[in-house]
Amino acid sequence: MRIAALALLLAAGGGLWAWWQAQHWTPSRDEFPTQGVLVGAADGAVDFRALAATGANFAYVEASLGGEGRDPMLAANLRALALAGLPYGVVHAYDPCVPAEQQAGNFVTIVPRDAAMLPPVIALEVPASQCADPVTEAGLEAELTTFLNQVESHSGQSAILKLGRDFEGRHQLASRIERNLWLEQGWFEPDYAGRPFTLWTANPRLSSQVADQPLRWVVVQP
Repeated sequence: MRIAALALLLAAGGGLWAWWQAQHWTPSRDEFPTQGVLVGAADGAVDFRALAATGANFAYVEASLGGEGRDPMLAANLRALALAGLPYGVVHAYDPCVPAEQQAGNFVTIVPRDAAMLPPVIALEVPASQCADPVTEAGLEAELTTFLNQVESHSGQSAILKLGRDFEGRHQLASRIERNLWLEQGWFEPDYAGRPFTLWTANPRLSSQVADQPLRWVVVQP
């Protein structure tokens, strides 16, 4: 009985150690020298000065959603980032069910035109199959291209496509639209897009004292 109890205790201890490691792990700086975060309203208040002091090299903030949505922390995050002197960019969550013109109008209204900002990121996570009205693959690609043209004209930079695994598995846009990619997969390098990534969400729940909630830790492919 004592041996069994000891085995259970060791197993529990090993599980806690693995959990702690997962919560605090970031990729090696030797392999990925440039590392940062993705934040939004769900993350609460973030101390960007402290974040920079702990090694973050950049931050992306969630900005707009579809044709009308706006992250309620956007203005506060942009002000805090400017004061912290941390390079930053914005993310638009693309809705395949909403016309491109409407989404582009939302983006350019919310996001300031600033040449110092990092390239805009377009998050593609909701498959078009969830739209009430059917969206063809050709229609999705045409609408997204229209949206990209307007966003890139506003920002003066090529956008980055943040492709969710389910979205890419359904639509396979990585092979049809030539933009840098941001892929997501905790703790293991992702390969689901069929070509190399530029950014990678390496730890989706990094524990940090500089934020109210766990952070999404992002690295840049050298």
